[in-house]
Amino acid sequence: MTDNPFFAPSGLPYQLPDFASIREEHFLPAFERGMAEHLAEVDAIANDPEPPTFDNTLAALERSGRTLRRVEAVFRTLAGSDATDGIREIEKEIAPRAANHRDAISLHRALWRRIEQVTASGPEETRLLERYRTDFTAAGADLAEEQQAGLRQLNEELAGLATEFAQNVLRASSESALVVHDPALLDGLDEAQIRAVEKDGEYVLPLLNFTVQPALAQLTDRATRERLYTLSTERAPENLGLAARIAALRAERADLLGHPDHASLKVSDQTARTVGAVEERLGQLVGPAVRNAEKEAEALAEHAGHPVEPWDRPFYAEKVRLARHDFDKGALRPYFELDRVYRDGVLHAATLLYGVTFAERTDLRGYHPDVRVWEVFEEDGTGLGLFLLDPYARPTKRGGAWMHNLVDQSFLLDERPVVVNNLNITKPASGPTLLTLDEVRTAFHEFGHTLHGLFSAVRFPRFSGTGVPRDFVEFPSQANEMWAHRPEVLANYARHHETGEPVPAELVERMAAATRFNQGFATVEYLAAALLDWSWHRIGAGEAVDPAAFEERALEAWGLGLAQVRPRYRTAYFMHVFSNDYSAGYYSYVWSEVLAAEAVEWFTANGGPTRENGERFRERVLSVGGSTDPMEAFRGFLGREPRMEPLLRRRGLE
Repeated sequence: MTDNPFFAPSGLPYQLPDFASIREEHFLPAFERGMAEHLAEVDAIANDPEPPTFDNTLAALERSGRTLRRVEAVFRTLAGSDATDGIREIEKEIAPRAANHRDAISLHRALWRRIEQVTASGPEETRLLERYRTDFTAAGADLAEEQQAGLRQLNEELAGLATEFAQNVLRASSESALVVHDPALLDGLDEAQIRAVEKDGEYVLPLLNFTVQPALAQLTDRATRERLYTLSTERAPENLGLAARIAALRAERADLLGHPDHASLKVSDQTARTVGAVEERLGQLVGPAVRNAEKEAEALAEHAGHPVEPWDRPFYAEKVRLARHDFDKGALRPYFELDRVYRDGVLHAATLLYGVTFAERTDLRGYHPDVRVWEVFEEDGTGLGLFLLDPYARPTKRGGAWMHNLVDQSFLLDERPVVVNNLNITKPASGPTLLTLDEVRTAFHEFGHTLHGLFSAVRFPRFSGTGVPRDFVEFPSQANEMWAHRPEVLANYARHHETGEPVPAELVERMAAATRFNQGFATVEYLAAALLDWSWHRIGAGEAVDPAAFEERALEAWGLGLAQVRPRYRTAYFMHVFSNDYSAGYYSYVWSEVLAAEAVEWFTANGGPTRENGERFRERVLSVGGSTDPMEAFRGFLGREPRMEPLLRRRGLE
C-alpha cells in the first residue's frame, strides 16, 4: 500500500495527521510496517558493534519507531473519540499484538545489556538513563527466560481484556440509555436539553462515564430519577468478571516482578513511592469527608421531608444549595456559551498568564466534523503548536474528558506539539451550546493538560509534556481550574448568550459562597472510587475474590459504606483503571490536588494571572515535562514543601 499516509511524516503544519487521506484500511498495514521497522531499528541498536554510548543507544531508541508512533497516535484518537465498528474490530486485533511488540523491546536481552553499560552527561541525559533502567527493570528485563515467557502471556491477555472491558462500557452507555416516550417525564430539563435528546419520537439520555448523571439534579419526577440512576449504576454487568480477571492477572504479574501486589508495583515509580504513603493521605481524608457527608445527608432529608435515596441526592442538593445560598447552578448556563467560554475564557487566561495567542485554522481538518483546530503562537509570533478541540458527545465516543497528543514536542526529533482535548457536551439540536458550571471547569481543567503539552521544552520525546508520574500529571490541570473563577477572567467570558450582558455580580458572589457546599458528598464519592481502585489492586497473587461482593466489602473496610454515596465510578464501568493507565493510580487526583491547592494560594497571594507569575509556572513546572524530578520542579516553583492544609481549606474539611 504505497499511498498509505502513515508511511511518511505528514506535510501539514506541525505534522498534523492528514485525516482527509486516512481510511480504516490504512491502519493494519501501517501497524505491521511500523512494528517491523521499529523492531529492526531496535535490533540494529542492540547489535551495534560499536561500544554502547548515550547517542548510539538511548538517543537512538528515542529516534526509533516513528512510523509506529504516527499510526498509534491517530488510532488511539479514533478508538477513544470516534470508534466505528471497523475501528473496534481493528482494536481487538491490534491490542494483543501491540502488547507483544512492547514486550519484544522491553525484554530484549542484548538491548538491556547495552543500556546497562551506557553512561550519561548532563541532567536530562542522566534522567533519561534512569528512566530507561527503571522502565526495563519494571517490565521484567532481569527475569529468566521462562519467567519472561509467562510475563508475555500475561501482558497479551491483559491487553485483550482491557480492550473488551472498554468496548463493553462504550456499548452500554448507549444500550443502557434512559428512553422515555413522554417528555413530561423529563420535567426539570430545559427546552433545549429536551430537544437535544429527542430522536424519532423518543427521548434518549445516553449515560455519561460516571455514576451520578447530571440530569439527576434537574429531573423532578422521582421515578424517572430512580430509573436513570439504576441504569447508570448497573450498566455493563459482564465487566465484573473481567475486572476480577484483570486484577488477578495484574497481581500475578506483580508477583513475578517481585512485588506483593499491583499497587506496590505501580506506586514505586510514582511521587508517592509507597503504598503506605498513599493510604496515609487517603485515610486522612476519609473521616472528615464522611462526617461532612453525613451532616449534608441530614440537611437533605430535612428539606425533602422524607428519607433521601441516592437518586434523590443530586436533586435535593440543588434545592438546599438554592435555599442556603440563593444559588442555582442552572442560572449560570445562559452566560456560558461554548465559543465564548473558550475564546474569552480558556484561551484568554492563557494569554494573560503566558502571552500566547491563538488563531483558528479553518483550513486544517480534524478527525471528525466537530473538531476545531487552533494554531498557537508565542508572544513574539513564533509558532508553538496546534490545539484541537472535540467538544461534543456521540455514540462512538467514550465518556469523560481527556487530553492527549497527536505529536509530542521534542528537540531531538525537531517536532512541535499537536494537542487534543475531548469533552462530552450534549450537542444542541439548534442554537448555541450552553455549558454547565461543571463543564466550564472541565474545559479549564483539560486545557491545563494542553498547556503542559504545548509548553514542553525537552530534548527527548520520552519526557514531553505530560510524560510525568501519574500522581503528578493532574496537578497542572487542576491548578488551571482556578482561572475559571478569577474575576478578571470570569468577567471576560461569562456573558449572556443573547444580550451580551455580563453575569450579575450578585450571582458571582453567591457562586463563590456556595463553593464548599456539598463537598462532603463530593469527597466521599471520589475517595470511594480511589479506594475501590486501590483495593482491587492490593489483591495478592492467587487470592480468590467474589467480584459481585468485592466492592461493598472494600468500601466497608475503608469506612465508606454510605448508602447514599456510591463511588464516582463503580467497578463495571471504571474505565480509568481497567482499560486505561490509572490502575492503582486513581488516588492521583487528590494527591495532585494537594499541589493544586498550594498553587492556587500562591497565585492568589502573588497577584493572580500576571505574566510574571505565568512565566514562573511555565518555566519551573510546565516546560520541564518529565525531564526532572516533578517534586523538585514543584518545590522550585513554590519555594518549599507542599502541605495538606490548603486542600482541607479548599474542600471545607478542616
